[in-house]
Amino acid sequence: MTSRPIVSHASTILDQVTTRAGSANVWTGVQALSVVFVAALTAAAAQVSFPLPFTPVPFTVQPMIVLIGAAALGSRLGALSQILYLTLGLAGLPVFAFSPELPQGFLRLMGPTGGYLMAYPLAAFVTGLLAERGFDRRYLTSILAMAVGLTVIFAGGVLWLANGIGVSAALAVGLYPFVLVDVIKIVAAGLVLPSAWKFLSTKAL
Repeated sequence: MTSRPIVSHASTILDQVTTRAGSANVWTGVQALSVVFVAALTAAAAQVSFPLPFTPVPFTVQPMIVLIGAAALGSRLGALSQILYLTLGLAGLPVFAFSPELPQGFLRLMGPTGGYLMAYPLAAFVTGLLAERGFDRRYLTSILAMAVGLTVIFAGGVLWLANGIGVSAALAVGLYPFVLVDVIKIVAAGLVLPSAWKFLSTKAL
């Protein structure tokens, strides 16, 4: 076949954008560029990080990029974007947040923030899966979809830390200092996806 069937009900924002692409090659190209774009945004967000004196885990906006990107791309492509991001990091490219203790590359994943980073693909998959089921089209369910993804990220990070310092200490340095701010960020980010759907729906009229 030379063209992708036009669907009447796009399941993700990316599907909505590419629904009218008449060529399968164009559609595939947009998918590939979208995956690269979200991976690049994740890397860019890592550069805006703020070390905290009481924890080895820096404050960063990366989780929001991971979750919003996943909702826009869907489960498979969202997870793929984060696998690409981690692959670039493993290759030694400077895509991880600055750390005075650990260099870029494989050792970063073995460090205290490795659990958060390795949870990104799974968190993206789960959030993207919920978006495919329409969770990103309304404000409250959009927040819920991202909250589930954020829970996956925190679970991965805290469990990784707990393996070395114990559960109580891991919660103290890996969850409690960040959870309130991240919840606030999710509440704000919940406006992005429904607004994008509304904009795209208006353009389709």
